[in-house]
Amino acid sequence: MKIEANSPDQYLENVPEDRKSPIAQLRKAILENLPEGFEETMSYGTIGYVVPHALYPSGYHCDPKLPLPFINLASQKNFVALYHMGIYTDPDLLTWFQNNWDANVCGKLDMGKSCIRFKKMDRIPFELIGQLVAKMSVADWVARYEAAYVKKKKK
Repeated sequence: MKIEANSPDQYLENVPEDRKSPIAQLRKAILENLPEGFEETMSYGTIGYVVPHALYPSGYHCDPKLPLPFINLASQKNFVALYHMGIYTDPDLLTWFQNNWDANVCGKLDMGKSCIRFKKMDRIPFELIGQLVAKMSVADWVARYEAAYVKKKKK
């Protein structure tokens, strides 16, 4: 589902009506808990939270012109998705998230490597997502990213 937007506010305006409130609440949970240094922007046609070039001039290894992505929030065809790259690179963070999901959320966790899929809008754990977002600083993310991608690329 492609949403035409030039800004996060415009993205939110253009999502289907039944997704406006859940995405707005997810965005609020992210913004209220996002560690200092990350910036909200449009990234890959979705709402993105990135490490700006001012803090990480090398940018993203796939396209150094782009800032380093961290989290994306998207309305997909059959679900709302939260892509959190920290979960993908940090097994301890993934375990923490899975354990807290099981302890606090009704329903099975529907997740890919970095993608958390929300098919039932009334079951989104906004507080848990806020806690997840707060767990990784810019410095933590850059260190994880470099360990996982940059050093492998140089070998």
